Amino acid sequence: MQSASDRHEYPAHWEADVVLRDGGTARIRPITVDDAERLVSFYEQVSDESKYYRFFAPYPRLSAKDVHRFTHHDFVDRVGLAATVGGEFIATVRYDRIGADGMPASAPADEAEVAFLVQDAHQGRGVASALLEHIAAVARERDIRRFAAEVLPANTKMIKVFTDAGYTQKRSFEDGVVRLEFDLEPTDRSLAVQYAREQRAEARSVRRLLVPGSVAVIGVGRTPGGVGRSVLGNIRQAGFTGRLYAVNKAFPEDLKDLDGVPAHRSVREIDEQVDLAVVAVPAAYVPDVVAECGEHGVQGLVVLSAGYAESGPEGRGRQRELVRHARAYGMRIIGPNAFGVINTAADVRLNASLAPEMPRPGRIGLFAQSGAIGIALLSRLHRRGGGVTGVTGVSTFVSSGNRADVSGNDVLQYWYDDPDTDVVLMYLESIGNPRKFTRLARRTAAAKPLVVVQGARHGGAAPQGHTVRVTRLPHATVSELLRQAGVIRVDTITELVDAGLLLARQPLPAGPRVAILGNSESLGLLTYDACLSEGLRPLPPLDLTTAASAADFHDALARALADETCDAVVVTAIPAIGDMSTGDAELAQALRSAAERMPGKPVLVVHVELGGLAEALSAAASTAPKARPEAPASATRAHPFRPLDFPAETAPEPADTSDDAPRLIPAYPAAERAVRALAEAVKYAQWRREAAEPGKVPEYEDIDEKGAARLIDGLLARGQGLTLGTDETCDLLGKYGVQVHRALHAPSPDAAADAARTLGYPVALKATAPHLRHRADLGGVRLDLADEEQLRRAYTELTELFGRPEELRPVVQSMAPRGVDTVVRAVIDPAAGAVLSFGLAGAASQLLGDTAHRLIPVTDRDATSIVRSIRTAPLLFGWRGSTPVDTPALEELLLRVSRLVDDHPEVVAVTLEPVVVATHGLSVLGASVRLAPPPARDDLGPRTLPTY
Repeated sequence: MQSASDRHEYPAHWEADVVLRDGGTARIRPITVDDAERLVSFYEQVSDESKYYRFFAPYPRLSAKDVHRFTHHDFVDRVGLAATVGGEFIATVRYDRIGADGMPASAPADEAEVAFLVQDAHQGRGVASALLEHIAAVARERDIRRFAAEVLPANTKMIKVFTDAGYTQKRSFEDGVVRLEFDLEPTDRSLAVQYAREQRAEARSVRRLLVPGSVAVIGVGRTPGGVGRSVLGNIRQAGFTGRLYAVNKAFPEDLKDLDGVPAHRSVREIDEQVDLAVVAVPAAYVPDVVAECGEHGVQGLVVLSAGYAESGPEGRGRQRELVRHARAYGMRIIGPNAFGVINTAADVRLNASLAPEMPRPGRIGLFAQSGAIGIALLSRLHRRGGGVTGVTGVSTFVSSGNRADVSGNDVLQYWYDDPDTDVVLMYLESIGNPRKFTRLARRTAAAKPLVVVQGARHGGAAPQGHTVRVTRLPHATVSELLRQAGVIRVDTITELVDAGLLLARQPLPAGPRVAILGNSESLGLLTYDACLSEGLRPLPPLDLTTAASAADFHDALARALADETCDAVVVTAIPAIGDMSTGDAELAQALRSAAERMPGKPVLVVHVELGGLAEALSAAASTAPKARPEAPASATRAHPFRPLDFPAETAPEPADTSDDAPRLIPAYPAAERAVRALAEAVKYAQWRREAAEPGKVPEYEDIDEKGAARLIDGLLARGQGLTLGTDETCDLLGKYGVQVHRALHAPSPDAAADAARTLGYPVALKATAPHLRHRADLGGVRLDLADEEQLRRAYTELTELFGRPEELRPVVQSMAPRGVDTVVRAVIDPAAGAVLSFGLAGAASQLLGDTAHRLIPVTDRDATSIVRSIRTAPLLFGWRGSTPVDTPALEELLLRVSRLVDDHPEVVAVTLEPVVVATHGLSVLGASVRLAPPPARDDLGPRTLPTY
């Protein structure tokens, strides 16, 4: 008989790094026979009270038998996990399958008892909650469906861990013990709790990096110049409000300070707590620095050092070791190869970056994976805003470099409820976890605008320093999926700044109607044309003529803002002849005055760069009164609502973006740039309105989910992946209410005639060879064959044109009602997840790339929007007098396909082509389905930190 320890190999995939409630990290891993000493040491540090709660009796020490039991696991019926920091246990959890002892392995129970023990010094950090998520995932993997736990009534902390988890529970009280039972299948409630905890933990981990009370710069040279010395100087000049230290092991022992900053040879020599270490030493010395920081209790690192993944395979190995080493001590890392971080808050004033000047404080959060792009964005925001504090300045800035640990996802978690950030601008060269980014982006965009520009779009790979999963989706598809999540997608950093300027201090437009006024007829017409090109609805431009005064502009703008038929105003202006500076200042004050009186609509200015109107508008904003009237609720820029992925009692309220800062009217040197920014604001506002009333995934009574699961399991038993045959495809789709028009093989003219008699005339004859399939334009399809004579003649023509029947693979199919040919597809992408696609059939749509995409599961609102979002959609709704087709039937088909793929992740690809949508109903004339073992869903598992 096998011993328990032989039953399963060590499950390395259960190892994970997690962020705890206070922002620190811990490593979770299985407990093994080598952990006996760690377990004993851990138990000695636990209080007597906690031991009593665990064992229901005084239990001062573990016996040898206990140690053996708690360290010898078969990783099936008995599993123990430990949370470690610095390699030492801080908490443990284990389950024992009920009835496992003496029970044959072929018939295990599906219930297990679970118990925790957390070191007192680490209680309250969320360790038990994280362990519960991971032990539950392990149990599900081992076919355990239910946990039971017995807890003393006085152990309220542990009872709360279980009751707050969100699983379906049963609770009873017997013999002085509370017994809790709960199913382990994830529920909407348990996922919501998990996401809420994830948000709080990751936000706090970033806060520890951006709001430190003390900073040590490691690698500071004694002479001016060099990275370390430059960063130290930048922190000093910014007026950092905390404690600052300079560290270099080469400092003389008698050196006490450097430029007035306390100097030390090692972090260990600093007597006080160090929250953040900025590391600027060669890569070879970084491991020693990480160890010193970890042992001293440093909370986080900004690693500026290069020589990691960007330098090749050897550097990638160093990078993984760097992350593993830092997380083992509970630290998080920005970098390596980072440009640094900035926080302009008055009570922080941290410039721990290579930027020589501290940006002005403002309401924009800025993230850049590239340091060069980051500094360019900081410069443009400063220049375009005219240097006005609190208007277009920066709240926080993060340049992640190789983003080996802290990524854009983490910073989004921080900015989501950061009261100092109203708008988020991100420059991304890669997205390490697209599913999570999409989820976080949707939640963030519901509270504040999120504008993204993505570099390396067409290179086929991420920058060398970024280790990411490769997506098979085209960039245009990824962009559309991001827009579906509320992301404002732009193509250049110029557009990023343009959009940020508008969104930072202007209300969102209530619709696409635009009033245009100004003193240049030509500039007004250019703006009008640009509005039409961007899908806006401009009113005829109002020409005030070149003789217009500042008062004329004021009155015209006031009338436009009061007009209920417009949602935004674009002012075009050329400088007046004479004293331009005086004229610009008067015009700026006039525009600001009119806009302040009617604050519910956005105002933009298109100007000629000959004058100084942009600077004058900034100056007008800086001298404006701080208080301004409230806009109507329907038009205000901020309309936060509680995100759907949080339970009501755990959801943090999104930051209220209204404040008393002056309203800046953004100025653009070209009409196209102003209108493009306005168009993005219009689309985002529309998304916000729709997101406030999310759609539903409808239920269909005729769906046979269990029957489909049995069929899929039986088919997959044949092999790892397969494309289903015609009968199997029809059978599987039929279980979800998708009926495929029957087609019969016709390997000969006689077989074709027999098939036609079976189906009934009229029929279609189709060649299904890959090069002819769905290509009516090549002549591989003959329609409306009314009798056997026409059928046999068509069969002969096909074989004469294209080859023998075995090459053509002809089929006979009964004719479907005429309509519009469409294509429905679903695919599982390794990075983005399940994606549903829709478009019209035919070469024209393929050449134009006219296909719409939505993430699965698709809601009824998604189905409605995907049908209408393609450019050729008018063909479905009666274009040029044609009869509209049955789009509700088409939307239902999309929803059913989405349900199939969502319910059964083994369905990795579905293609329905063509789907002929008629006036009443539709016909699926061709279908294919591919099955494969389901890919891993890291977004549904327990919270973990990825290693990029």
